[in-house]
Amino acid sequence: MRDLHNNVQVKRAISPVNAGSGDTPIVSQIIDRLGYDTLEFVIATGSLADANATFTALVEESDDSALSGGTAVADADLLGTEVTASFAFGDDDEVRKIGYVGNKRYVRLTITPAGNTGDVYVAALALLGNPDMAPVTQAAS
Repeated sequence: MRDLHNNVQVKRAISPVNAGSGDTPIVSQIIDRLGYDTLEFVIATGSLADANATFTALVEESDDSALSGGTAVADADLLGTEVTASFAFGDDDEVRKIGYVGNKRYVRLTITPAGNTGDVYVAALALLGNPDMAPVTQAAS
């Protein structure tokens, strides 16, 4: 099975949302990597109404299911960088990605706005790959 369809599990990280104005962080679901070696976050922006806002991506990891004691992921455990996964006010309707290849079981993505005074539309998916057992049956998430 060399196809992607039977070798990837898709999880909801950030539901499509208008996060509104302000600088409140947009925090993903905690993704459980049990049974998978790799994780890729795919971030999709919609309309970003502010004229000077920035949105910084941060990936955190932990072995605790509540991410208690979670820490920022070391650059060596990321595919791509948090800088290239981040975006700004002019990046309407674009897609970013960042991968995780560390050894912690639980991972979370946070997008933190700065200088935001307009509506922000964003969503993110978590793609789990390299399963211990394939084919993968898509689980509801």
